[in-house]
Amino acid sequence: MKLETIQESIKMAMKTHATLEVETLRSVVAAVKKAAIDKRCEITEELVDEMLLKEAKIIKEQIETCPATRPEMREEYEYRLMIVENFAPKLVTDEITIKTMIGVALASAGVDPETANKGQVMKAVMPALKGKADMKIANQVIATFLK
Repeated sequence: MKLETIQESIKMAMKTHATLEVETLRSVVAAVKKAAIDKRCEITEELVDEMLLKEAKIIKEQIETCPATRPEMREEYEYRLMIVENFAPKLVTDEITIKTMIGVALASAGVDPETANKGQVMKAVMPALKGKADMKIANQVIATFLK
């Protein structure tokens, strides 16, 4: 996702007076800019995608910890999550596809899953899966690789 696309969406939301959408997208833009400064790098599509996924994760945690006595707050968080997920990259959740991706990454790194420990496998697999696959599912698949 390009940062310019998000900024254009902010302008459109401002025209329609969608304040919650504007606030949510501005927080994403601010997070991207802060990450670029912290990492001392240019703003790339990969950085934008990474920050979108991070923002989605934060909002999911807010939804989980939201008190049951505050349904209006929970609705706001769910709306914010919907907005962020519209821009965030779609992660692979299919176990078979993730298993194939892990196998390819291990083969290209020259790591034998039968003799390697989990740290070696994760080091070989993380660059290939980061931002592309659901890491919870990937972690479970890696555990089956090592058994």
